[in-house]
Amino acid sequence: MKMVPRCARCTEKKCRTGEDCFALADEVKKLYDDEQIRELHRAATAIEGRHYCREHRLRETILFAREMGYRKIGLAFCIGLADEVKVVDEILRQDFDVYSVCCKNCAIDKKVFEMEQIDDDLVEYMCNPAGQAELLNRAGSEFNLICGLCIGHDAIFTQLSRAPVSTLIAKDRVLAHNPAGAIYCQYIRRKMMK
Repeated sequence: MKMVPRCARCTEKKCRTGEDCFALADEVKKLYDDEQIRELHRAATAIEGRHYCREHRLRETILFAREMGYRKIGLAFCIGLADEVKVVDEILRQDFDVYSVCCKNCAIDKKVFEMEQIDDDLVEYMCNPAGQAELLNRAGSEFNLICGLCIGHDAIFTQLSRAPVSTLIAKDRVLAHNPAGAIYCQYIRRKMMK
C-alpha cells in the first residue's frame, strides 16, 4: 500500500512526543547508516542544539561549515544578487576558501535551447545552473550555498552538485527574497487561498 504523508494537515503532531505515525522508524533509521548523511545530520543537530534561536542563518551556515571541517565553500548565485553575494563572499572568506559562480556563466543564448524569453526583441543569456554545479565540482568545493537561484534552477544545481547544498538566500523578486512573507502577510495569503 502506498503511503501518502500529509503532515501539514495534522493538528496533533504526536511525532513531537514520540509517536511513529508511519511505523517506519526502524526502516528510516537505516538511511543514517550512510556515513555522509550521518555526519551531516550530526553537525546540523549540533548547530541546532548549541545555537537554537540565537544565531541568524548566515552565522549558522558558518558554524555548520566549521563543524563539518569544510575549507572550500561554493556560492551559486543569481546575477540579480551580485551585491549581496559580494558581502557574503567577503564574510565567508574570513574563514574559508570561497568559490563563486554567477548564473549567467558561459553566456549561452536562450535561443540555443529554444527557451522562452522575457523580451523577444533582445538577446537573452540563460541562467546556467548545470554550469554552476560543474564549475564548483571542478573547483572542488566541499559545501555549496545557493544564493537566489530561480525556482527550478535551484533544483538542477542541487541535483548536479557533488558537494552537499544548502540555501542561504531563496529568491523572491517581489518580497525582497523572503518567500515566507507571502505566508505572513494576510493580504497576500488571502489572495492565494481560493
